[in-house]
Amino acid sequence: MFFSSEVKEELLKHNSSARHCQMAELSALIGFGAKLTTDDDEETPVLLIENDQVRGRILTMIRKVFHKDPEEFTGEDFSGLLEMLHLVFSGSGEVREIFLKDTGLISRSCCRRAFVRGAFLGCGSISDPNASYHLELVTASLVKAEILKDLMENLEIPAKITRRKNHFVVYVKESDGIVDFLGVAGAHVALMKLENIIIEKDMKNQINRTVNCETANLGKTVSASVRQKEDIEYLMDTGRWMNLSPALREIAELRLEYPIASFKELGEMLDPPVGKSGVNHRLRKISEIADKYRGEEE
Repeated sequence: MFFSSEVKEELLKHNSSARHCQMAELSALIGFGAKLTTDDDEETPVLLIENDQVRGRILTMIRKVFHKDPEEFTGEDFSGLLEMLHLVFSGSGEVREIFLKDTGLISRSCCRRAFVRGAFLGCGSISDPNASYHLELVTASLVKAEILKDLMENLEIPAKITRRKNHFVVYVKESDGIVDFLGVAGAHVALMKLENIIIEKDMKNQINRTVNCETANLGKTVSASVRQKEDIEYLMDTGRWMNLSPALREIAELRLEYPIASFKELGEMLDPPVGKSGVNHRLRKISEIADKYRGEEE
């Protein structure tokens, strides 16, 4: 099962006990998972629902909120909610501001979380976190996108809006933001799975960085060792070996015998032992002497 489907399966099992939260989720499910239109007389708002999963959730929430089956509704039961959503999602900025700030529908933080949950069920998706971190909610209305973005930011989830052809996409690309979103929506099992994936990916990246660093350091050690070996052999071949001090000849012999040993390892082989800086100083001195003789031959 895709990760996005797993998240929705978990959210579909989420049951809010408070009626105000149920109403908030139902409003978002209708607003983002259904198409609000009007009947033939162009007065009564009606719903068009294409997604079976969303349709089932809406019917379930209707039963919980109104305590009756949808087919038992009278014209007044549902019209008030539909009319309000129709105004909010297609109306002016003033109407939207009233909805966001003044209406009791999302005045509580728990209701805002329920609203976000319903919106995700209606129009959201999450990419496979093993490949990338990307959560998005897609709607054909800029008004709806702005409402979602405002609500998510109110819940401390950083979100942005972009346009994709004829749709507007509210998205989160940072792993921390997606973790926060799942926590807000109530998908705690998916949240733990995502956190485990993040930890595993971070560990793999850390291992790769360490290996790359060690490989680079080894390459530098080998290159330096090759240069040092060439300098020592040059001094030997040109008869200048005996011009070196006993201390320099000692470290030179060790370098020839142990070409890829570290400075620390070479220093521990000396009697008495010498630190890394001391070994580096002696080998650098040998290179300077070799370069000096090479310069005199030019």
